[in-house]
Amino acid sequence: MPKKIDWGGILRGDPTGWLLGEDRTNPGVRYITLRDLYELPQDDSELGKAAQAAMNSGPVPVILDAQDPEGFWVKEGPGYNPKYRSTVWSLIALAQLGASPDDPRVRRGCEYYLENAISREGAFTMTGSLSGSIYCLTGNLITALIDLGLYSDSRLSTVLGWLVQATTGQGSRQQDKPNSPPFYLKSGVSGPIFECSANNRLPCAWGGLKVMRALTRIPERDRTPQINQAIKVGTDFFFSRDPADADYPMGWSEKPNRSWWKFGYPIFYISDMLEILEVLSALGFAADARLDNAFQLLLEKQDDQGRWPLEYTYNGKTWVDIEEKGKPSKWVTLRALRVIRARAEAANG
Repeated sequence: MPKKIDWGGILRGDPTGWLLGEDRTNPGVRYITLRDLYELPQDDSELGKAAQAAMNSGPVPVILDAQDPEGFWVKEGPGYNPKYRSTVWSLIALAQLGASPDDPRVRRGCEYYLENAISREGAFTMTGSLSGSIYCLTGNLITALIDLGLYSDSRLSTVLGWLVQATTGQGSRQQDKPNSPPFYLKSGVSGPIFECSANNRLPCAWGGLKVMRALTRIPERDRTPQINQAIKVGTDFFFSRDPADADYPMGWSEKPNRSWWKFGYPIFYISDMLEILEVLSALGFAADARLDNAFQLLLEKQDDQGRWPLEYTYNGKTWVDIEEKGKPSKWVTLRALRVIRARAEAANG
């Protein structure tokens, strides 16, 4: 059993024993807890057993069993629809639930997506064309494919380059260069700093978080000046408001979406306040005072055993249900503990 973690008295109870318990329904929790919270090395035998358990039972084999032999889910092509069982959502879920990059079905799914979902401009697309590219899709899939072992794939590097350029404003708008292909369109990615047609062409914080999560997957040694600029653009955007309020630009609404304060798993295109904490903590801001209010809200949601509930769910819409809405959630608790630990470590230097 791994060494006990000192939580500094901020938890009402220590849920790590619960997370590490054998669980055939959600075995990936134990694996990712050992990997991320306890940071066991990849060659550790206990970690290896937990990783294999995630492939043998629970949601991962259910999703893989639904895959077409060609590598896609449900429907050929870019795989955005139907939500939430097509190729896009299946790959995102597999990455978040602990699927092994070494499994041939996982590799086949990743390869199919890379061969069928990149526009000629180098963007991930819902439709095959640039107008079907959106920030959340591109960020989500870069993250998923890196987590599934594709970090060194040149096609993924091309998409990352496009995303960085889109974020930092290096592209041209449709009306800027009438005789050349535009970079930003009226539909989809409509401008820099996460501007999206789905948010009335205003910066979309949900999409922005997916972009920023993808950028956290790039090791510091590999971050180009352009990537660092994109990180700065995103960081400035999320710190432009109090993350606890989440009152980022709202396309057609006068109030922030209530989903910001409903923590869930898996994480698709809808974001929550905990994801802001996850992303900014991963970028080195865990102890930043501007996150104090958000961390306080996070701590208030725990029960007397230091567990967090599942408040947002896609159950009934995906290949397999993940836990039960309103009940203590191992996945959400793991998410919370990762950022709490990052904050404690940052505060202690």
